[in-house]
Amino acid sequence: MSTVWENEPFEPEESERLVSAEFTDDDLEIDRSLRPKRLAEYLGQERVKDNLGVLIDAARARDESLDHLLLSGPPGLGKTTLAGVVASELGVAMRQTSGPAIERAGDLAAILTNLEPRDVLFIDEIHRLNRAVEEVLYPAMEDFSIDIVIGKGPAARSLRLDLPPFTLIGATTRTGLLTGPLRDRFGMAFRLEYYTPGELSAIVRRSAGILGVGIDDDGAAEIARRGRGTPRLANRLLKRVRDYAQVRHDGRITEDIAAEALAFFQVDHVGLDRMDIAILETLASTFGGRPVGLNTLAAAVSEDPETLEDVYEPYLLQLGFLARTPKGRQATVRAYEHLGLAVPGDAPAQDGLF
Repeated sequence: MSTVWENEPFEPEESERLVSAEFTDDDLEIDRSLRPKRLAEYLGQERVKDNLGVLIDAARARDESLDHLLLSGPPGLGKTTLAGVVASELGVAMRQTSGPAIERAGDLAAILTNLEPRDVLFIDEIHRLNRAVEEVLYPAMEDFSIDIVIGKGPAARSLRLDLPPFTLIGATTRTGLLTGPLRDRFGMAFRLEYYTPGELSAIVRRSAGILGVGIDDDGAAEIARRGRGTPRLANRLLKRVRDYAQVRHDGRITEDIAAEALAFFQVDHVGLDRMDIAILETLASTFGGRPVGLNTLAAAVSEDPETLEDVYEPYLLQLGFLARTPKGRQATVRAYEHLGLAVPGDAPAQDGLF
């Protein structure tokens, strides 16, 4: 099937991508209102929820802090939301920061010394902590204490400060960048998986109820099919479809209206946008299906290689539209079929997750 867009072409910046898993400022406040507060409200990730339920019940029964947790997985799957749910279930406060925001060991010490007993400290992008800060975190996680160096030179001395028992929840999209000593200090590690269309459909219906949007089951399912297995994206699509339905129709979202709205916003029936299509067309047509190096492909589509690898490629790989071979990237048989192009005999076949 060839891809047909129903509005004028445009070239959005990365921050403007409707299907980007990153937050935009206008979405942040609404996103917070849609986040579940309890485990029973958190849809999907059943294995993780079952394990966490046991750990939380045990910690509450002993009146102790929960063991440190590491949450990993692609952006938008609910790592921050799940950390907030854990804090709510424990009946404690959650202090939130990120790896890049903690520039010095003193910044971390200030955060740790202001925690109350059994509080949850959530560090997003924990793989981006610098080494000096990370070394301060080791004794804090193991012994609930930190060593502070006072003074400089020969007069410098070390002072040990005791900390209240707390739970550190670290979130990362790149587990392989965590150092071994830090990874080993977490009591449990959970990887969040992509959501099924059925799970996303339930999330869309819940979010629509909170936003006061009328939507039928088929309309929710249509949005879910294009949500890339990611609740954050599904909720963002819901908000844009809501806007379209309000302006062009009576405000209620049906399957036809959802499909019409998403075509208007240039998101095709499997969730690909213009840049995704450009990448596939470049591989299939411009380079004639030959393997292409990452830097060459990035130059051809006018994108940064790291952004191409971290932002665009994962979903194309999950769909089975892109193959990483020893010689470079190639469009697969499924990509050619999606683009409506003749499939060359040497195109790799690759199964997708969706």
